[in-house]
Formats: sequence, structure tokens, C-alpha cells
Amino acid sequence: MSKYLVYELLKDAAIKWPNNVAIIDEYGSLTFEELYFEVKFLKNKLLVLGVTNGLGIGVKAKNGRNFIIGLFAAVGCGATVMPLANQLKDAEIENILKEAKLHFIIDDNSGTSAFLKVVTEIKLNKESFVFCTTNISTNLLFAAHVNNPAFIRFTSGTTGHSKGVIVSHQSVIERIETANIVLELNDKDTVIWMLPIAYHFMVSVILYVRFGAAIAIAKDFLAKNIIDLTNTNAGTLIYASPIQIRLLSNDIGNEKMPTLKRVISTSAGIGLDVCSAFKKRFDINVSQAYGIIEIGLPIINYKKSAEMPEAVGFAVPGYTVDILDDAYNPLPAGKIGYLGIKGPGMFDAYLLPATLRKENLQNGYFLTADFASKTIDGLIKIEGRSKSVINIGGIKIFPEEVEAVLESIPEIKQAKVFSTPHPLLGQIIEAEIIVHNGKIIDVEETILYCKKRLSNFKAPQKLNIVSHLAMTNTGKLMRY
Repeated sequence: MSKYLVYELLKDAAIKWPNNVAIIDEYGSLTFEELYFEVKFLKNKLLVLGVTNGLGIGVKAKNGRNFIIGLFAAVGCGATVMPLANQLKDAEIENILKEAKLHFIIDDNSGTSAFLKVVTEIKLNKESFVFCTTNISTNLLFAAHVNNPAFIRFTSGTTGHSKGVIVSHQSVIERIETANIVLELNDKDTVIWMLPIAYHFMVSVILYVRFGAAIAIAKDFLAKNIIDLTNTNAGTLIYASPIQIRLLSNDIGNEKMPTLKRVISTSAGIGLDVCSAFKKRFDINVSQAYGIIEIGLPIINYKKSAEMPEAVGFAVPGYTVDILDDAYNPLPAGKIGYLGIKGPGMFDAYLLPATLRKENLQNGYFLTADFASKTIDGLIKIEGRSKSVINIGGIKIFPEEVEAVLESIPEIKQAKVFSTPHPLLGQIIEAEIIVHNGKIIDVEETILYCKKRLSNFKAPQKLNIVSHLAMTNTGKLMRY
């Protein structure tokens, strides 16, 4: 077996289950053997174009087979791969390149950035990828401080305010093997997929391929379409964000999803009301799962989803999850403290500053930036966020990124971005701004300005002009 272990997982799946369906999307179904051949074809094209180990490549595509094909092909070349959402605007791509210094980007033509140099088009069975180079020299190695890196993901947002998390091939394998101790997926399962692949790939899509599960990719979040997709393909697992589960629970029909074994909510906290409504509508409990880029899926509510669906759950076997005091020592049951995690598949390093995992742990724990509590039997509940990250439909956003765009408008002196509750979306982006003396701005034009420079989910939906913003004693924005 080569050292590119993630690619080998797909190759093994094609040998074990050649005729089993791997992907179902808008184009129909694709078997594991067909998926592997398409990935191998693209991989060989990329190798000829110079994609190899020591280099970095972005894969930008809409949800579907080609995103999965692109990610496996790129990682099979030995390059470090960054999944990129197709909604990203040019300014966001430029920020990513400034921080991550990727050498190449392949784009499925869903919105190729004008400033990238297009070298060639690679035709696939369905649609194609455009192969682009950046201005980064291939003599500058990507993440040279990491052994056998596979993927890089930013912790949140897309700028220097977030950290580039690098995960090696070995760490990916460790985290998916451990997660499946609880998920128990196999070649008889079909996962109903609604999450953006750009933000959810390692302990999901790669795991499904490793264990032979089919992935049915939803074209939208409409409840009827999800129900039809599940029942047509005998779906056994729904893996979704709270907003998607809320939309399903609000369905006024009476059709059930009898083949479902489990429904998992991830990416943000889910309310008891949503879980109860889903249970009432479909006769199945919702289980929360706590996923984190640096570790994977270390906590799942696999024991008490009926009694305590609002809790994130129990430590997956193999992980140690503790509530820590200010000295990073475990607290007794019932106390609130920092959520710390130890276990397999931890990230290998941060990109900038270039630091290895061991330099970022406290007493061996990775600190998650959440406050939590734990019962005597090990049930973990998130009590609050210790950072200012905003969750919109399961996608995390840094307010600083949005503030920087607002403050690039000459008339605006200062901006503060935050979230406010929304009955359907959970949260929406809102901003308060101070304008320079004597200046006037148009609120609607300002919001439109943001939408042209940010993904739509990051742009503020509400804007208020204020005379002052609360500040801390050290001169920073007071966010709470």
C-alpha cells in the first residue's frame, strides 16, 4: 500500500464492492468501481500537470460526485488538498491563497475566479474541471513541517483570523476507524447527505467509502424531496445540520421514513423543541454529534438521544473527554469548565504559525473553545461558546471577516458583527456600524456591497447605524 492512505481506501472499496452503489446524485448512480476509475483518470491527468507531494491544491465544486472525485484524485497525487465551497467569491479566494499559498485549484466551472490562470480543462463523464495555477512557486513546499499531509481546512471563515488545520493520511484513517465504532456503518447502508462537502468531508464521505456505504446527495433541503430521496434509496442514516432537521420536522405530510436507523445532527447545537418535533413527525430520535476539525467526531449521543437529545453525547470509545479547570485539570461531574479532548486522529499541525500538534495541547488535551459540563455517567452538554464564532445553518463564520468588509467602505468608521436568533435559520448575521462625522450611507446598498464580496450566508441581513459601540478596557470590541 502506498503512503497515500486515503486514496487507497477508495481503491480497496472498488475491489470489495465493485458493483455496489457509491454515489447517488442528480446524474444518477455511480458504483464504487466506476467511482474509482473516474478518480484514477483525473488523478493521472493531475499528475501530468505537476500535482504531486509537497504541493497544495484547492478543489472547488458544487455538492455532487465531481467534488468527491476531485478530492480523492488530488489526495491520490500526494498533494495536500483544501476543499473549497463553490459559493466563495473572488475576494475570499484571494484571501485563502494569501494565507494557504496553494499552488493549484481545480474548479468545476461553477464560478471560476477571474484572477486565476486557467491552464486546461479536464473533461469527466459528467461535466469537467478547469485546472488553474496560482502565483505560488512550486519550489515553495506546502506544509513542509508535516509528515504526509492529506487535507487542510480553516477552522472557520476563510481569512487569517482562522487557523489552517492540517490532517495527515494516518490521522484521517484513525478518526474514521474510531468514529465507526459508534456509527456502525457498512455496505448495506445508504447515507442521506445534505451538508456542504466543502465543510464536511473527512469523518463522513471518506468514512462512508471506507465502509462501503452509499451516499445519496440531496439536491435541496425541501422536506418532501428529502423524504422521497430517503424512501427511494432505502436511506438508513440522515446526517444533517439543525436547520435541515427543523425543515423536515415542519413537514405537514404524513409519509414516514421507515428504513432510517439513525438521524444525526451536527455542526451546531440543536434545540429540544426541534428534536421533539422530529420525533413526533417521524418516530425516530435525533442524536447530536460533536464534530471538530482538529479531532473529528469524538462525541456522539448514542445512548441517551431519547431522554436528552439536547446533549452532545458521550465520548466515542478511544477518546478521553474531560471538563477542565483553569489549570487544565479534570473537574468533577456537574461542574462547568473548558471542554478538553484526547484521542486518536488529532490534527497534525497548524499551517500558520507553523506549529505541530504537541505545541497546541494543554496537559495532553486539545481545548475546544467551548464550555461544557459532564454528568457522572459521562453525558456531555455544551454550556456556552468561549469564542465569537457564529453558526449559520451549520457553517461557522468569524465576525472579524465581515467587519473588515464593512470597514472597507470609506464612510464607515467601525463595525460590529454578531448574530441574532431567527425562528427558521437559528441565527442570522446582524451588524452595527458607526459612520464618520457628516457621512451618510444607504443601508440596502451597504448590504449589497457585502453580498458582492462575501458568501451570501456571511453578509449581514440587518444593519443598524449607531453612535457608539461598547468596548473593553483594552480597547477591543465587547462582544458579549
